[in-house]
Amino acid sequence: SAMSGADVTAESVTAGGASSVTVIGEALIDLMPEPDGRTFVASPGGSPYNVAVGLARLGLETNLMARLADNAFGRILRERAAAEGVRLGSAPLASEPTTLAVVSLDAQARASYEFYMNGTADWQWTPEETAAAPANTAVLHFGSIASWAAPGDTHILDFANRMRGRGDVLVSYDPNVRPRLLASREDGVALVEQGVRLAHLAKASEEDVAWLYPDRPVAEVARLWLRLGATVVVVTDGANGADVFTAADPALHRPSPAVEVADTVGAGDAFTAGLLFGLVRRGLHSPAALGRCRAEDLVAVVDDAITAAALTCERPGADPPTLAEFLRSH
Repeated sequence: SAMSGADVTAESVTAGGASSVTVIGEALIDLMPEPDGRTFVASPGGSPYNVAVGLARLGLETNLMARLADNAFGRILRERAAAEGVRLGSAPLASEPTTLAVVSLDAQARASYEFYMNGTADWQWTPEETAAAPANTAVLHFGSIASWAAPGDTHILDFANRMRGRGDVLVSYDPNVRPRLLASREDGVALVEQGVRLAHLAKASEEDVAWLYPDRPVAEVARLWLRLGATVVVVTDGANGADVFTAADPALHRPSPAVEVADTVGAGDAFTAGLLFGLVRRGLHSPAALGRCRAEDLVAVVDDAITAAALTCERPGADPPTLAEFLRSH
């Protein structure tokens, strides 16, 4: 049921029965420095949180499973998500404090992050909490720090495994590698490959792949991930666009449009949201449909993802496009 861009509305996007997207992972506070270097602004963040906001803005019914603290920072996260239309019925109220990422900018305005994550809410998942997923979930997206930070990672992986086992839920994964938070490269590879085994759709950045597998070309890594269990692997490469790999066809390359970049914060998460939106709007968001996806469908889906990421790059911070903005630029 491919539809032309013109007649896409929030209603038509979710009209195909159960097409609720559930995102599980961390929701943290980025403390961003002001020019004086001593004042910090609390911004909601975390890759899964940003993906959920990106999906909701594109008009999809979106559930966020994040453990939100009952404190000032937790309320900021909860209120912002609710204002964006993200559903929080499966987001547990956590007694532990919120994870903090303190941002420092170098002379070139490149961000580095120092994480305050010891014993914080995001990593304390229980089997009861992951069992409370929305029943009408058609797509599950997981990944980032929560999918490899103990002790909660085992519960998230069990949950993803259960959803994959159902056969009718499309499982999407983005490792969002943070080298400073991983014990070693070997450890990172083992953890990420565990995630890839559970995913139908695996998306990573060229940087992620280069750090995990420094001596292997991207195409070789993509083939490995397809053998591990993925149906489609997408590797993004910033301004160079993205490459798509399936078992059937040769790799497809999609270019990125030339944009005036404000910053690249949140671009990867906007790409993920655009990718899932591109599948849902074409009715390709089931494991079976993804497996039958033709090359021209995959091209269109990845172009949607690139559009969403490009729009985010044009403005500061993680600020993904609304459906109206997306359609205007398409």
